[in-house]
Amino acid sequence: MAKKSKQWEGWTLEKCASLKANGLIRDFKMTVDRGVPTQTEEKPKKRHKYGANKTEVDGIVFDSAKEAKRYKELKLLLKAGSIGLLERQVRFQLNNGGQFSYEYVADFVYLDHATGKKVVEDAKGFRTKEYLKKKRLMKKLHNIQIKEV
Repeated sequence: MAKKSKQWEGWTLEKCASLKANGLIRDFKMTVDRGVPTQTEEKPKKRHKYGANKTEVDGIVFDSAKEAKRYKELKLLLKAGSIGLLERQVRFQLNNGGQFSYEYVADFVYLDHATGKKVVEDAKGFRTKEYLKKKRLMKKLHNIQIKEV
């Protein structure tokens, strides 16, 4: 027979239930082999590093609510005829001829009918060092200024 650990002496189902009710433990269960109450681990829901929430619009899942909101606005502009050729998640290579793949993925690319220019847009909530580096490379290599919304 397995020897009971001293750390569990005095622990009862009632004590565990009381601790759970007071929010001191999440949950417990009785193990069959030792009759010792143990805490069950609940896997916490994984959160985005910068607090963004995935949002679905028209069957498309966006990485953030801000990006989804901007998509709705751009769809209205497209319908009104202010913009044209709306594209999502367009990839730009940033190291032509390099040994590894380094690219920038734009949230939206469209043609602005008022100016006749191609617009590269990014719905940014947080400007990381990596993003700022890619933004500079986009200007240097492709002569494209990223519009942040």
